[in-house]
Amino acid sequence: MSVGRGYKKEKNNLEESYDAIVIGTGIGGLTTAALLAKAQRKVLMLEKHYTAGGYTHTFTRKNYEWDVGVHYIGEVHRKNSLLRRTFDYISENRLQWAKMCDVYDRAIFGEDKYDFVSGVEAFREKMGMYFPQEKQAIDQYIDRVFAVNSASRLFFGERALAPWMGKLSGPFLKRRYLKHSDLTLKQALSDITSNEALIGVLSTQWGDHGLPPGEASFAIHAMIARHYFDGGNYPVGGSASIAESIAPTIENEGGKILIRADVQEILVQDGQAIGVRMEDGNEIKADLVVSNAGANLTYNHLLSETHSEIQSIRQKLQTNTRPSSGHFCLYIGLQHTDAELGLEQTNLWCFPSYDHDANVQKYVQDPTQEFPLVYISFPSSKDPDWENRYPGRSTIEVVSLAPYEWFEKWEGTQWYKRGNDYDEYKENWSQRLLNALYQQVPQVKGKIDHYELSTPLTTKHFCSYEKGELYGLDHTPRRFRQKWLRPHTPIRNLYLTGQDVVTDGVTGAMFGGVISASAILQRNLIGDIAKATHNT
Repeated sequence: MSVGRGYKKEKNNLEESYDAIVIGTGIGGLTTAALLAKAQRKVLMLEKHYTAGGYTHTFTRKNYEWDVGVHYIGEVHRKNSLLRRTFDYISENRLQWAKMCDVYDRAIFGEDKYDFVSGVEAFREKMGMYFPQEKQAIDQYIDRVFAVNSASRLFFGERALAPWMGKLSGPFLKRRYLKHSDLTLKQALSDITSNEALIGVLSTQWGDHGLPPGEASFAIHAMIARHYFDGGNYPVGGSASIAESIAPTIENEGGKILIRADVQEILVQDGQAIGVRMEDGNEIKADLVVSNAGANLTYNHLLSETHSEIQSIRQKLQTNTRPSSGHFCLYIGLQHTDAELGLEQTNLWCFPSYDHDANVQKYVQDPTQEFPLVYISFPSSKDPDWENRYPGRSTIEVVSLAPYEWFEKWEGTQWYKRGNDYDEYKENWSQRLLNALYQQVPQVKGKIDHYELSTPLTTKHFCSYEKGELYGLDHTPRRFRQKWLRPHTPIRNLYLTGQDVVTDGVTGAMFGGVISASAILQRNLIGDIAKATHNT
Protein backbone atom coordinates (compact mmCIF):
# COMPACT_ATOMS: atom_id res chain seq x y z
CA MET A 1 0.00 0.00 0.00
CA SER A 2 1.41 3.38 -1.04
CA VAL A 3 1.46 6.02 1.71
CA GLY A 4 0.66 9.58 0.68
CA ARG A 5 -1.38 11.32 -2.00
CA GLY A 6 -0.15 12.53 -5.38
CA TYR A 7 1.17 16.10 -5.39
CA LYS A 8 -0.32 16.96 -8.79
CA LYS A 9 -3.81 15.88 -7.75
CA GLU A 10 -3.61 17.70 -4.42
CA LYS A 11 -1.77 20.79 -5.65
CA ASN A 12 -4.88 22.93 -5.94
CA ASN A 13 -6.16 21.80 -2.55
CA LEU A 14 -3.15 22.98 -0.56
CA GLU A 15 -3.56 25.52 2.20
CA GLU A 16 -2.15 28.99 1.68
CA SER A 17 0.24 28.36 4.54
CA TYR A 18 1.21 25.55 6.90
CA ASP A 19 2.67 25.56 10.38
CA ALA A 20 5.54 23.44 9.03
CA ILE A 21 6.78 21.86 5.83
CA VAL A 22 8.89 18.71 6.18
CA ILE A 23 11.01 17.75 3.17
CA GLY A 24 11.40 13.98 2.93
CA THR A 25 9.32 11.26 4.57
CA GLY A 26 11.99 8.96 5.95
CA ILE A 27 11.62 7.97 9.59
CA GLY A 28 13.35 11.16 10.78
CA GLY A 29 10.90 13.35 8.87
CA LEU A 30 7.92 11.24 9.89
CA THR A 31 8.94 11.40 13.54
CA THR A 32 9.38 15.17 13.51
CA ALA A 33 6.10 15.66 11.66
CA ALA A 34 4.16 13.36 14.01
CA LEU A 35 5.55 15.08 17.10
CA LEU A 36 4.67 18.49 15.68
CA ALA A 37 1.19 17.20 14.84
CA LYS A 38 0.73 15.98 18.41
CA ALA A 39 1.54 19.54 19.44
CA GLN A 40 -1.37 20.70 17.22
CA ARG A 41 0.79 21.86 14.31
CA LYS A 42 -0.51 21.45 10.75
CA VAL A 43 2.31 19.79 8.81
CA LEU A 44 2.80 19.30 5.07
CA MET A 45 5.20 16.49 4.15
CA LEU A 46 6.72 16.46 0.67
CA GLU A 47 8.25 13.30 -0.79
CA LYS A 48 10.01 12.90 -4.14
CA HIS A 49 9.41 9.13 -4.25
CA TYR A 50 6.17 7.38 -5.27
CA THR A 51 5.52 6.37 -1.65
CA ALA A 52 6.35 7.76 1.77
CA GLY A 53 8.71 6.12 4.24
CA GLY A 54 12.23 6.63 2.93
CA TYR A 55 14.32 3.57 3.79
CA THR A 56 11.33 2.09 5.63
CA HIS A 57 9.28 1.69 2.45
CA THR A 58 8.79 -1.56 0.56
CA PHE A 59 8.39 -2.33 -3.13
CA THR A 60 6.75 -5.21 -4.98
CA ARG A 61 7.48 -7.27 -8.09
CA LYS A 62 5.68 -10.39 -9.36
CA ASN A 63 3.73 -10.94 -6.15
CA TYR A 64 6.81 -10.44 -3.95
CA GLU A 65 7.61 -7.65 -1.51
CA TRP A 66 10.95 -6.48 -0.13
CA ASP A 67 12.01 -3.96 2.47
CA VAL A 68 14.77 -1.60 1.33
CA GLY A 69 16.36 -0.71 4.65
CA VAL A 70 14.64 -2.24 7.68
CA HIS A 71 16.32 -5.59 8.14
CA TYR A 72 15.91 -5.73 11.92
CA ILE A 73 15.38 -3.33 14.82
CA GLY A 74 16.43 -3.82 18.43
CA GLU A 75 14.78 -2.96 21.74
CA VAL A 76 11.19 -2.51 20.52
CA HIS A 77 10.07 -5.81 22.06
CA ARG A 78 10.63 -4.18 25.46
CA LYS A 79 7.57 -1.99 25.95
CA ASN A 80 9.35 0.24 28.45
CA SER A 81 12.31 0.97 26.16
CA LEU A 82 12.50 4.55 24.93
CA LEU A 83 12.52 3.37 21.32
CA ARG A 84 9.34 1.33 21.72
CA ARG A 85 7.66 4.15 23.62
CA THR A 86 8.55 6.57 20.83
CA PHE A 87 7.14 4.28 18.16
CA ASP A 88 3.99 3.77 20.24
CA TYR A 89 3.63 7.51 20.80
CA ILE A 90 3.95 8.63 17.18
CA SER A 91 1.97 5.68 15.78
CA GLU A 92 -0.61 5.84 18.58
CA ASN A 93 -0.07 2.12 19.17
CA ARG A 94 -0.92 1.10 15.61
CA LEU A 95 2.47 -0.50 14.93
CA GLN A 96 3.10 -4.13 15.94
CA TRP A 97 6.42 -5.96 16.29
CA ALA A 98 7.59 -9.58 16.03
CA LYS A 99 10.66 -10.79 17.94
CA MET A 100 13.27 -12.63 15.91
CA CYS A 101 14.85 -15.88 17.05
CA ASP A 102 17.55 -15.76 19.72
CA VAL A 103 20.40 -15.99 17.18
CA TYR A 104 19.77 -12.69 15.43
CA ASP A 105 23.17 -12.42 13.66
CA ARG A 106 25.72 -15.00 12.55
CA ALA A 107 29.26 -14.00 11.58
CA ILE A 108 30.91 -16.30 9.05
CA PHE A 109 34.65 -16.28 8.33
CA GLY A 110 35.28 -19.16 5.96
CA GLU A 111 34.53 -22.30 7.97
CA ASP A 112 34.35 -20.40 11.28
CA LYS A 113 30.90 -19.34 12.46
CA TYR A 114 29.95 -17.19 15.45
CA ASP A 115 26.40 -16.69 16.72
CA PHE A 116 25.26 -13.39 18.21
CA VAL A 117 22.58 -14.33 20.74
CA SER A 118 19.93 -12.28 22.54
CA GLY A 119 20.70 -11.01 26.02
CA VAL A 120 23.85 -9.38 27.31
CA GLU A 121 24.80 -12.27 29.58
CA ALA A 122 24.03 -14.83 26.88
CA PHE A 123 26.21 -12.82 24.48
CA ARG A 124 29.00 -12.63 27.05
CA GLU A 125 28.83 -16.37 27.65
CA LYS A 126 28.70 -17.23 23.94
CA MET A 127 31.69 -15.06 23.06
CA GLY A 128 33.53 -16.55 26.04
CA MET A 129 32.94 -20.04 24.63
CA TYR A 130 34.41 -19.00 21.29
CA PHE A 131 37.35 -17.20 22.93
CA PRO A 132 37.92 -18.78 26.37
CA GLN A 133 41.25 -16.98 26.83
CA GLU A 134 39.66 -13.58 26.15
CA LYS A 135 36.90 -13.39 28.76
CA GLN A 136 38.40 -10.33 30.43
CA ALA A 137 38.60 -8.52 27.08
CA ILE A 138 34.99 -9.44 26.32
CA ASP A 139 33.93 -8.02 29.71
CA GLN A 140 35.83 -4.80 29.00
CA TYR A 141 34.24 -4.56 25.57
CA ILE A 142 30.72 -4.86 26.99
CA ASP A 143 31.51 -2.28 29.68
CA ARG A 144 32.75 0.17 27.05
CA VAL A 145 29.68 -0.34 24.90
CA PHE A 146 27.46 0.56 27.85
CA ALA A 147 29.67 3.55 28.71
CA VAL A 148 29.25 4.99 25.23
CA ASN A 149 25.48 4.62 25.35
CA SER A 150 25.29 6.25 28.76
CA ALA A 151 27.34 9.21 27.54
CA SER A 152 25.31 9.52 24.32
CA ARG A 153 22.24 10.87 26.11
CA LEU A 154 23.94 14.10 27.11
CA PHE A 155 25.92 14.32 23.86
CA PHE A 156 22.89 14.23 21.58
CA GLY A 157 20.63 15.98 24.05
CA GLU A 158 22.88 19.02 23.71
CA ARG A 159 21.88 19.25 20.06
CA ALA A 160 18.30 20.06 20.98
CA LEU A 161 19.43 23.14 22.90
CA ALA A 162 19.49 26.59 21.39
CA PRO A 163 22.94 27.21 19.86
CA TRP A 164 23.92 29.74 22.50
CA MET A 165 23.05 27.29 25.27
CA GLY A 166 24.98 24.56 23.48
CA LYS A 167 28.08 26.73 23.38
CA LEU A 168 27.91 27.22 27.14
CA SER A 169 27.09 23.67 28.20
CA GLY A 170 28.47 21.70 25.25
CA PRO A 171 31.98 21.08 26.56
CA PHE A 172 30.60 19.51 29.74
CA LEU A 173 27.76 17.58 28.10
CA LYS A 174 29.89 16.13 25.30
CA ARG A 175 33.25 15.30 26.86
CA ARG A 176 32.45 11.75 28.04
CA TYR A 177 31.10 10.73 24.67
CA LEU A 178 33.95 12.33 22.73
CA LYS A 179 36.46 10.24 24.68
CA HIS A 180 35.00 7.22 22.92
CA SER A 181 33.98 8.75 19.59
CA ASP A 182 37.50 10.09 18.99
CA LEU A 183 38.74 6.49 18.81
CA THR A 184 38.26 4.26 15.81
CA LEU A 185 36.66 0.89 16.41
CA LYS A 186 39.98 -0.78 15.65
CA GLN A 187 41.79 1.40 18.21
CA ALA A 188 39.21 0.76 20.91
CA LEU A 189 39.28 -3.00 20.42
CA SER A 190 43.06 -3.11 20.15
CA ASP A 191 43.21 -1.42 23.55
CA ILE A 192 41.59 -4.46 25.15
CA THR A 193 42.91 -7.38 23.08
CA SER A 194 45.52 -8.34 20.51
CA ASN A 195 43.47 -11.28 19.28
CA GLU A 196 42.77 -10.45 15.63
CA ALA A 197 40.00 -13.03 15.36
CA LEU A 198 38.15 -11.57 18.35
CA ILE A 199 38.56 -8.05 16.96
CA GLY A 200 37.16 -9.26 13.64
CA VAL A 201 34.18 -10.98 15.25
CA LEU A 202 33.29 -8.08 17.57
CA SER A 203 33.44 -5.78 14.52
CA THR A 204 30.94 -7.91 12.60
CA GLN A 205 28.16 -5.32 12.49
CA TRP A 206 30.29 -2.68 10.76
CA GLY A 207 27.98 -3.17 7.77
CA ASP A 208 25.24 -1.50 9.83
CA HIS A 209 27.12 1.79 9.52
CA GLY A 210 29.25 1.10 6.44
CA LEU A 211 32.82 1.73 7.63
CA PRO A 212 35.48 -0.89 8.45
CA PRO A 213 37.00 -0.85 11.96
CA GLY A 214 40.04 1.25 11.06
CA GLU A 215 37.87 4.13 9.85
CA ALA A 216 34.67 3.96 11.92
CA SER A 217 34.24 5.76 15.21
CA PHE A 218 33.97 3.37 18.12
CA ALA A 219 30.94 5.34 19.25
CA ILE A 220 28.74 4.41 16.29
CA HIS A 221 29.71 0.75 16.64
CA ALA A 222 28.97 0.75 20.37
CA MET A 223 25.54 2.30 19.87
CA ILE A 224 24.61 -0.30 17.25
CA ALA A 225 26.00 -3.19 19.29
CA ARG A 226 24.06 -2.08 22.38
CA HIS A 227 20.94 -1.66 20.29
CA TYR A 228 21.01 -5.35 19.37
CA PHE A 229 22.29 -6.85 22.62
CA ASP A 230 18.77 -8.04 23.42
CA GLY A 231 18.06 -9.30 19.91
CA GLY A 232 16.24 -8.15 16.81
CA ASN A 233 12.64 -7.50 15.81
CA TYR A 234 10.69 -6.95 12.62
CA PRO A 235 7.53 -4.91 11.99
CA VAL A 236 4.44 -7.06 11.51
CA GLY A 237 3.13 -6.52 7.99
CA GLY A 238 6.55 -5.51 6.68
CA SER A 239 8.52 -2.31 7.03
CA ALA A 240 5.94 -0.31 5.07
CA SER A 241 3.69 -0.63 8.12
CA ILE A 242 5.93 1.91 9.88
CA ALA A 243 4.90 4.81 7.63
CA GLU A 244 1.34 3.45 7.36
CA SER A 245 0.98 3.54 11.14
CA ILE A 246 2.46 7.02 11.62
CA ALA A 247 0.69 8.80 8.74
CA PRO A 248 -2.73 9.04 10.50
CA THR A 249 -1.12 10.89 13.43
CA ILE A 250 -0.07 13.63 11.00
CA GLU A 251 -3.23 13.64 8.93
CA ASN A 252 -5.60 13.69 11.91
CA GLU A 253 -4.29 17.17 12.77
CA GLY A 254 -5.02 18.46 9.26
CA GLY A 255 -1.60 17.60 7.87
CA LYS A 256 -0.89 16.10 4.46
CA ILE A 257 1.68 13.70 3.01
CA LEU A 258 2.26 14.28 -0.69
CA ILE A 259 4.27 11.96 -2.94
CA ARG A 260 5.96 12.62 -6.30
CA ALA A 261 6.51 16.07 -4.82
CA ASP A 262 10.01 17.21 -5.75
CA VAL A 263 11.28 20.20 -3.75
CA GLN A 264 13.79 22.27 -5.71
CA GLU A 265 14.58 25.07 -3.26
CA ILE A 266 13.98 26.25 0.27
CA LEU A 267 12.69 29.81 0.12
CA VAL A 268 14.51 32.28 2.34
CA GLN A 269 13.55 35.91 2.95
CA ASP A 270 15.50 38.25 5.22
CA GLY A 271 17.45 35.33 6.68
CA GLN A 272 14.33 33.31 7.48
CA ALA A 273 12.83 30.19 5.84
CA ILE A 274 9.35 30.95 4.55
CA GLY A 275 8.52 27.89 2.44
CA VAL A 276 9.65 25.87 -0.58
CA ARG A 277 9.65 26.07 -4.36
CA MET A 278 8.61 22.89 -6.14
CA GLU A 279 10.00 21.44 -9.36
CA ASP A 280 7.03 22.86 -11.27
CA GLY A 281 7.71 26.34 -9.90
CA ASN A 282 4.85 26.31 -7.41
CA GLU A 283 5.66 27.98 -4.09
CA ILE A 284 4.24 26.72 -0.80
CA LYS A 285 4.55 28.85 2.33
CA ALA A 286 5.00 27.75 5.94
CA ASP A 287 5.99 29.19 9.29
CA LEU A 288 9.00 26.86 9.38
CA VAL A 289 10.75 24.30 7.17
CA VAL A 290 12.33 21.03 8.29
CA SER A 291 14.70 19.18 5.97
CA ASN A 292 15.04 15.42 6.22
CA ALA A 293 17.04 15.41 2.99
CA GLY A 294 20.45 15.23 4.66
CA ALA A 295 22.97 17.94 5.47
CA ASN A 296 24.74 17.80 2.11
CA LEU A 297 21.63 18.08 -0.04
CA THR A 298 20.12 20.74 2.20
CA TYR A 299 23.12 23.07 2.37
CA ASN A 300 24.57 22.49 -1.10
CA HIS A 301 21.46 22.12 -3.24
CA LEU A 302 18.25 23.24 -1.56
CA LEU A 303 19.67 26.53 -0.28
CA SER A 304 20.84 29.26 -2.66
CA GLU A 305 21.94 31.48 0.23
CA THR A 306 25.53 32.73 0.04
CA HIS A 307 26.03 34.49 3.37
CA SER A 308 29.09 33.62 5.43
CA GLU A 309 27.63 31.08 7.89
CA ILE A 310 26.14 28.95 5.10
CA GLN A 311 29.38 29.14 3.13
CA SER A 312 31.29 28.09 6.24
CA ILE A 313 29.12 24.99 6.67
CA ARG A 314 29.52 24.11 2.98
CA GLN A 315 33.27 24.27 3.44
CA LYS A 316 33.10 22.07 6.54
CA LEU A 317 30.94 19.56 4.70
CA GLN A 318 33.61 19.34 2.04
CA THR A 319 36.66 19.17 4.30
CA ASN A 320 35.45 17.53 7.52
CA THR A 321 32.85 15.03 6.33
CA ARG A 322 32.31 12.64 3.46
CA PRO A 323 29.34 10.66 2.17
CA SER A 324 28.99 7.08 3.35
CA SER A 325 29.47 4.18 0.97
CA GLY A 326 27.04 3.07 -1.69
CA HIS A 327 25.73 -0.48 -1.77
CA PHE A 328 24.36 -3.29 -3.87
CA CYS A 329 21.19 -5.04 -2.81
CA LEU A 330 20.03 -8.13 -4.65
CA TYR A 331 16.31 -8.72 -4.09
CA ILE A 332 15.34 -12.36 -4.55
CA GLY A 333 11.93 -14.04 -4.78
CA LEU A 334 11.24 -17.77 -4.49
CA GLN A 335 8.06 -19.78 -5.14
CA HIS A 336 8.59 -21.79 -1.97
CA THR A 337 7.89 -21.05 1.67
CA ASP A 338 10.62 -20.34 4.19
CA ALA A 339 9.79 -23.63 5.90
CA GLU A 340 10.10 -25.59 2.65
CA LEU A 341 13.52 -24.08 1.98
CA GLY A 342 14.72 -24.15 5.56
CA LEU A 343 15.25 -20.37 5.64
CA GLU A 344 15.74 -19.01 9.15
CA GLN A 345 15.42 -15.55 10.63
CA THR A 346 19.12 -15.26 11.47
CA ASN A 347 21.00 -12.60 9.47
CA LEU A 348 24.25 -13.85 7.94
CA TRP A 349 27.38 -11.68 7.84
CA CYS A 350 30.01 -13.26 5.58
CA PHE A 351 33.65 -12.16 5.33
CA PRO A 352 36.74 -13.43 3.49
CA SER A 353 39.00 -12.91 6.53
CA TYR A 354 39.10 -11.32 9.99
CA ASP A 355 40.93 -8.22 8.70
CA HIS A 356 37.99 -6.10 7.55
CA ASP A 357 40.09 -3.09 6.60
CA ALA A 358 42.38 -5.11 4.35
CA ASN A 359 39.37 -6.81 2.78
CA VAL A 360 37.77 -3.45 1.93
CA GLN A 361 41.00 -1.98 0.61
CA LYS A 362 41.60 -4.91 -1.76
CA TYR A 363 38.04 -4.79 -3.06
CA VAL A 364 37.92 -1.03 -3.63
CA GLN A 365 41.23 -1.13 -5.49
CA ASP A 366 40.27 -4.22 -7.50
CA PRO A 367 36.54 -5.03 -7.89
CA THR A 368 37.38 -8.59 -8.98
CA GLN A 369 38.53 -9.37 -5.44
CA GLU A 370 36.20 -11.09 -2.98
CA PHE A 371 33.39 -9.09 -1.46
CA PRO A 372 34.67 -7.65 1.86
CA LEU A 373 31.20 -8.20 3.29
CA VAL A 374 28.10 -10.05 2.17
CA TYR A 375 25.00 -9.58 4.29
CA ILE A 376 22.14 -12.03 3.76
CA SER A 377 18.67 -11.37 5.19
CA PHE A 378 15.45 -13.38 5.00
CA PRO A 379 12.68 -10.77 5.43
CA SER A 380 9.75 -13.09 4.73
CA SER A 381 10.81 -15.37 7.58
CA LYS A 382 10.78 -12.46 10.06
CA ASP A 383 7.24 -11.25 9.38
CA PRO A 384 4.43 -13.39 10.91
CA ASP A 385 1.95 -11.76 8.52
CA TRP A 386 3.94 -12.66 5.38
CA GLU A 387 2.14 -15.92 4.66
CA ASN A 388 -1.22 -14.13 4.77
CA ARG A 389 -0.11 -11.65 2.12
CA TYR A 390 2.11 -13.83 -0.06
CA PRO A 391 1.25 -17.49 0.51
CA GLY A 392 3.68 -20.08 -0.83
CA ARG A 393 6.48 -17.55 -1.42
CA SER A 394 9.61 -16.27 0.32
CA THR A 395 12.22 -13.57 -0.13
CA ILE A 396 15.95 -13.06 0.42
CA GLU A 397 18.13 -9.95 0.26
CA VAL A 398 21.88 -9.99 -0.38
CA VAL A 399 23.82 -6.78 0.31
CA SER A 400 27.41 -5.67 -0.24
CA LEU A 401 29.50 -2.53 -0.73
CA ALA A 402 29.41 -0.68 -4.05
CA PRO A 403 31.53 2.47 -4.40
CA TYR A 404 29.68 5.14 -6.37
CA GLU A 405 32.74 5.74 -8.55
CA TRP A 406 32.13 2.41 -10.28
CA PHE A 407 28.85 3.81 -11.65
CA GLU A 408 29.77 7.40 -12.53
CA LYS A 409 29.85 6.67 -16.28
CA TRP A 410 26.06 6.20 -16.14
CA GLU A 411 25.34 9.45 -14.32
CA GLY A 412 22.52 11.33 -15.97
CA THR A 413 20.88 8.24 -17.43
CA GLN A 414 17.26 7.41 -16.67
CA TRP A 415 16.24 4.81 -14.10
CA TYR A 416 15.33 1.51 -15.77
CA LYS A 417 16.69 2.88 -19.09
CA ARG A 418 20.42 3.14 -18.50
CA GLY A 419 21.47 1.03 -21.48
CA ASN A 420 22.60 -2.50 -22.29
CA ASP A 421 26.11 -2.01 -20.94
CA TYR A 422 24.69 -1.01 -17.55
CA ASP A 423 22.33 -3.98 -17.55
CA GLU A 424 25.23 -6.32 -18.38
CA TYR A 425 27.34 -4.77 -15.62
CA LYS A 426 24.49 -5.28 -13.14
CA GLU A 427 23.99 -8.86 -14.26
CA ASN A 428 27.65 -9.65 -13.63
CA TRP A 429 27.34 -8.35 -10.07
CA SER A 430 24.04 -10.16 -9.60
CA GLN A 431 25.66 -13.48 -10.49
CA ARG A 432 28.52 -12.83 -8.10
CA LEU A 433 26.09 -12.07 -5.28
CA LEU A 434 24.05 -15.17 -6.14
CA ASN A 435 27.20 -17.29 -5.93
CA ALA A 436 27.94 -15.78 -2.52
CA LEU A 437 24.40 -16.69 -1.46
CA TYR A 438 24.73 -20.28 -2.72
CA GLN A 439 27.86 -20.76 -0.62
CA GLN A 440 25.83 -20.14 2.53
CA VAL A 441 22.33 -21.22 1.46
CA PRO A 442 22.89 -23.90 -1.20
CA GLN A 443 19.34 -25.23 -1.04
CA VAL A 444 17.96 -22.19 -2.94
CA LYS A 445 20.05 -22.81 -6.06
CA GLY A 446 17.78 -23.54 -9.01
CA LYS A 447 14.70 -22.35 -7.12
CA ILE A 448 14.90 -18.60 -7.64
CA ASP A 449 11.90 -17.16 -9.46
CA HIS A 450 12.96 -13.51 -9.58
CA TYR A 451 15.98 -11.37 -8.76
CA GLU A 452 16.68 -7.68 -9.19
CA LEU A 453 19.73 -5.60 -8.27
CA SER A 454 19.78 -2.06 -6.91
CA THR A 455 22.94 0.04 -7.15
CA PRO A 456 24.08 3.43 -5.82
CA LEU A 457 22.39 5.00 -8.85
CA THR A 458 19.10 3.52 -7.66
CA THR A 459 19.63 5.12 -4.24
CA LYS A 460 20.50 8.44 -5.86
CA HIS A 461 17.39 8.33 -8.05
CA PHE A 462 14.96 7.72 -5.21
CA CYS A 463 16.67 9.45 -2.27
CA SER A 464 18.63 12.22 -4.06
CA TYR A 465 21.83 11.34 -2.21
CA GLU A 466 24.59 12.74 -4.41
CA LYS A 467 26.85 9.68 -4.24
CA GLY A 468 24.13 7.11 -3.71
CA GLU A 469 25.17 6.86 -0.07
CA LEU A 470 23.22 4.59 2.25
CA TYR A 471 23.98 6.10 5.66
CA GLY A 472 24.20 9.84 5.06
CA LEU A 473 27.51 11.24 6.31
CA ASP A 474 30.22 8.73 7.21
CA HIS A 475 30.51 7.95 10.92
CA THR A 476 34.20 8.74 11.34
CA PRO A 477 35.60 10.15 14.60
CA ARG A 478 35.74 13.53 12.89
CA ARG A 479 32.00 13.53 12.20
CA PHE A 480 31.16 13.61 15.90
CA ARG A 481 33.31 16.74 16.32
CA GLN A 482 31.14 18.77 13.92
CA LYS A 483 29.28 21.24 16.12
CA TRP A 484 27.12 22.45 13.23
CA LEU A 485 25.54 18.99 12.77
CA ARG A 486 22.44 19.84 14.77
CA PRO A 487 18.78 20.73 14.13
CA HIS A 488 19.32 24.49 14.19
CA THR A 489 20.72 26.08 11.03
CA PRO A 490 21.97 29.63 10.38
CA ILE A 491 18.62 30.28 8.65
CA ARG A 492 15.88 31.16 11.11
CA ASN A 493 12.98 28.69 11.11
CA LEU A 494 14.94 26.14 9.06
CA TYR A 495 15.80 22.90 10.85
CA LEU A 496 17.51 19.63 9.98
CA THR A 497 16.24 16.24 11.05
CA GLY A 498 17.07 12.58 10.43
CA GLN A 499 20.24 10.52 10.45
CA ASP A 500 22.71 13.39 10.01
CA VAL A 501 21.43 14.97 13.25
CA VAL A 502 22.11 11.85 15.35
CA THR A 503 23.31 8.67 13.61
CA ASP A 504 22.32 6.32 10.82
CA GLY A 505 19.68 3.61 10.77
CA VAL A 506 16.03 3.68 11.72
CA THR A 507 16.80 4.29 15.40
CA GLY A 508 19.35 7.05 14.81
CA ALA A 509 17.15 8.83 12.29
CA MET A 510 14.10 8.51 14.57
CA PHE A 511 15.91 10.10 17.50
CA GLY A 512 17.16 12.75 15.09
CA GLY A 513 13.45 13.44 14.57
CA VAL A 514 12.80 13.60 18.30
CA ILE A 515 15.69 15.98 18.89
CA SER A 516 14.65 18.23 16.01
CA ALA A 517 11.06 18.43 17.21
CA SER A 518 12.34 19.15 20.73
CA ALA A 519 14.44 22.02 19.34
CA ILE A 520 11.49 23.42 17.39
CA LEU A 521 9.00 23.18 20.25
CA GLN A 522 11.63 24.11 22.86
CA ARG A 523 10.71 21.36 25.25
CA ASN A 524 11.95 17.96 26.35
CA LEU A 525 9.89 15.63 24.17
CA ILE A 526 11.69 12.55 25.45
CA GLY A 527 10.23 13.34 28.86
CA ASP A 528 6.80 13.91 27.29
CA ILE A 529 6.97 10.57 25.48
CA ALA A 530 8.00 8.73 28.63
CA LYS A 531 5.11 10.25 30.60
CA ALA A 532 2.53 9.71 27.89
CA THR A 533 3.43 6.03 27.44
CA HIS A 534 4.07 5.24 31.10
CA ASN A 535 0.94 3.12 31.52
CA THR A 536 0.72 1.62 28.04
